[in-house]
Amino acid sequence: MPTRLHISEPELVARLQRNDRVAYEHLYDNYSAALYGVINRIITDEEVAADVMQEAFVKIWNGIKAYDPAKGKLFTWMLNISRNLAIDKTRSKEYNNSQKNQSTEKSVNQLEQIHTDTIKPDQIGLREVVGKLDPNERLLIDLMYFKGYTQAEIAEEYNMPLGTVKTRLRSATMNLRKLFR
Repeated sequence: MPTRLHISEPELVARLQRNDRVAYEHLYDNYSAALYGVINRIITDEEVAADVMQEAFVKIWNGIKAYDPAKGKLFTWMLNISRNLAIDKTRSKEYNNSQKNQSTEKSVNQLEQIHTDTIKPDQIGLREVVGKLDPNERLLIDLMYFKGYTQAEIAEEYNMPLGTVKTRLRSATMNLRKLFR
């Protein structure tokens, strides 16, 4: 069994930016499950979710030189890339057409898997931290980051002004940032 390597985030970023193969392996080994879980909550078809995850890692690897630690943590940056790609996929014509054509049996299997194969936020302590938020903030974070809603969709669904949604999400994000420190 290979030894688990510990690399600090700044060192990991520096090594990734130098195209260090071991750093790429470390990144994938340590973050792929969490990123796949987020993608799979948005895209329940495992095959499509796996394709999106692969696309996300390619985008992360190709864009690592553009990552700015002053703007946020590496995981948050990767999470946003993965989440945005998953949302973009669900809005694509190809994906929507494929979803219309899937069999009833496949739909039932996907619904069953949602409850068994999704991200396990407890593994990274996310559920505990999000649980400390105000219930309204927790709902918005869940809708936006785990269910793939846009701010406009949240505003429409909950009959709130878009500005209110944006303000509350910003507040929730700032409170999460404080809790993670």
